Amino acid sequence: MSQSLVTMSYIVATILFILSLSGLSNQETARRGNYYGMLGMAIAIGATALSASVTSYVMLIIALTIGGVIGAKAATKVEMTQMPELVAIMHSLVGLAAVLVGYTNFMDTGSLSGVEKSIHEVEIYIGILIGAVTFSGSVIAFGKLSERISGKPLLLPHRHLLNLGLLTLTILLGSWFLSSAETDGGTFPLLLMTIVALAFGIHMVMAIGGADMPVVVSMLNSYSGWAAAATGFMLSNDLLIVTGALVGSSGAILSYIMCRAMNRHFLSVIAGGFGTVSGGEAAEVIGDIQSIEAHETAKLLMEAKTIMIIPGYGMAVAQAQHTVYEMTKFLRSKGKKVGFGIHPVAGRMPGHMNVLLAEAKVPYDIVFEMDEINNDWADVEVSIVIGANDIVNPSALTDPNSPIAGMPVLECWKSDTTIVLKRSMASGYAGVGNPLFVEENTRMLFGDANVMLQGVLKALQA
Repeated sequence: MSQSLVTMSYIVATILFILSLSGLSNQETARRGNYYGMLGMAIAIGATALSASVTSYVMLIIALTIGGVIGAKAATKVEMTQMPELVAIMHSLVGLAAVLVGYTNFMDTGSLSGVEKSIHEVEIYIGILIGAVTFSGSVIAFGKLSERISGKPLLLPHRHLLNLGLLTLTILLGSWFLSSAETDGGTFPLLLMTIVALAFGIHMVMAIGGADMPVVVSMLNSYSGWAAAATGFMLSNDLLIVTGALVGSSGAILSYIMCRAMNRHFLSVIAGGFGTVSGGEAAEVIGDIQSIEAHETAKLLMEAKTIMIIPGYGMAVAQAQHTVYEMTKFLRSKGKKVGFGIHPVAGRMPGHMNVLLAEAKVPYDIVFEMDEINNDWADVEVSIVIGANDIVNPSALTDPNSPIAGMPVLECWKSDTTIVLKRSMASGYAGVGNPLFVEENTRMLFGDANVMLQGVLKALQA
């Protein structure tokens, strides 16, 4: 394939990627956005494979086959509850690829000299740096999201000074690397920098609490984009540069939006997450709980005119979204006003709950963001919390020592009655007790969310 045709294919792929991002910004066009992205990637891979720079077609076919099989198997077997950790581990692969490409480019001295050689060495250094941080940080995020690693933040003494020291060391190693590379050296400082970057990625994510993990996933998505862009510079691949920049910038914007919605500064999140500014401990939750059964819940729902449902990670674990939809459809057929309240960090990754509800075919027009409904809870007669915890925790607003202090939450306790579905009284992912459970107007419906809601639906239809 001629270079001009390859360039044209890359332009078409870039346009499709932009259309894909535009489509993914809205629930109603998200499916179309996915198709645009898939088509753009197919064109990009095809154009690259047929370009004059590719000679080892056997290795390329083997790599594509292995990656395709693994990807297809993961897509068919991974549960929706495992999507956040799958996304995190995929980010780690992008980072690892950037590191490997960087070292490959470093070992291939080529014919560059002078300023061009120096610029290329800077590209290599930055690419490996971003890739290593993305790789190790994503692996730790995978461990936290899959609960192989505790969700509690690891707050080392003088951790901010440690981060500053690692950053300073990275800059010094960069200077050493560039001066050594002029005489075809630089391997040792490059290896040292890689180790430092890996350590920084580990420490950065280990210091972030469980309540912040959706922001971490978004942040690592941004890092993986910049790693891909750096790889594009090393390989002189314009499409990889543009695609990486799109992913990097969109991930950064999403992280900023989520932090603003949580009343947090982005730097304070990546510097240690919630609870790092208070020296005390979260207040102990004291009070008696009031249990409720499925048939009693159904009675309350039939008597109510306005109902708001708040889904959380527990709904994903129980795979209760389809039962929730059937219950919603029945209640709306009886003239009830039913809506869904979505917190920006509900679940384990950005948009987790939106994806689950869309999968269950819940109408988009009854799904509301936190800012759209948080002033209207006094008009809600019954609110139903399905497996959520931290995002409906009043201590975020009342307890300055709480690890989630300052985070805006869905103020469902202001409704006439709040029904909370949980398996037990265990704390949420942030490890914080929830005073909502002992409020006078709160009723606890214990058990598997799907089983309990099926019981409620059966009682409604009786």
